[in-house]
Amino acid sequence: MKEKNIINIAKNVIKIEQDSLKKLKTSIGSQFEKIIKTIVNCKRGKVIISGVGKSGIIAKKWSATLSSTGTPSFFLDASNASHGDMGQITSYDVVILISLSGQSNELKNIIQYTSRNKNIKLIGITSKKDSILYKNSDVKFLLPSVKEAGPGNIVPTSSTTIQIALGDAIAITCMKYKNFGKLDFKKFHPSGSLSIKLKTVEDLMITGSKIPFITENINMKKALKIISKKGYGVLIVRNKFNNTKGILTDGDLKRLSVKKIDYQNFKIKKVMKKNPISVDKNLLAAKALSIMNSKKITSLCVHHNNKNKTIGFIHIHNILDANVT
Repeated sequence: MKEKNIINIAKNVIKIEQDSLKKLKTSIGSQFEKIIKTIVNCKRGKVIISGVGKSGIIAKKWSATLSSTGTPSFFLDASNASHGDMGQITSYDVVILISLSGQSNELKNIIQYTSRNKNIKLIGITSKKDSILYKNSDVKFLLPSVKEAGPGNIVPTSSTTIQIALGDAIAITCMKYKNFGKLDFKKFHPSGSLSIKLKTVEDLMITGSKIPFITENINMKKALKIISKKGYGVLIVRNKFNNTKGILTDGDLKRLSVKKIDYQNFKIKKVMKKNPISVDKNLLAAKALSIMNSKKITSLCVHHNNKNKTIGFIHIHNILDANVT
């Protein structure tokens, strides 16, 4: 086969699948809205997803995506359901069945089981309006008829593409409906590169007695001993009301030394930088690093709601050591 033919075949597959996605887009309407409301209103039960063959593989993907975006869900193997696992389905659950034909024998027992309990909601995803699944579902979604990309229109390609896309659309819509944000997402992804990207200042900041606090009326001679003892190369200056008033860094001390000023008897409030930059504890660590780089500084105060009340302190090394870039 010529190289040109290979490329053309690949492009044609993608073109056919693109066309199928356009068809799916036009199918999104009131029935899709019912699916979303059924899922988000599932407060007392679980969201259970099942399918057979390729649809079963996609059902696992749906379940994983929903679970990671704030909608607890699990996959039920259709074959095992008829051999005891049906007991995983209980009152007030939402069961989603995915089947192109809507006639798969393995799903018939699940359909029958859910129909006996009026408190179980069955969502049917199929391309056949006259199927058992479509007719017996409480909420139904009719997948558009699409052309498969392979020879003879027999290889599941376009049909599986639209199933995956529909699942993603459901998951993201539910996610936004619930106001499930970045911080919530981070809780479900504690490991890996994604977790690193979602780390907040609060995850990395120095807290409690480790924060290099000092009062504004202490003289510089004592301040030098404290900055050396703390080891962060910075002091956060507060007044008698514990409001943050300024910051003093090693760099400030070096600049004073160059001026050859006898500053050791000065009060720290005379030489500190006033109104230090403070960031909210929920700021992404990557954003904090960006602020440090743009301002050419190595540390930030951390607050929550009130900028005058420092609850933490973050140094550039805390961020770099966590591999946040």
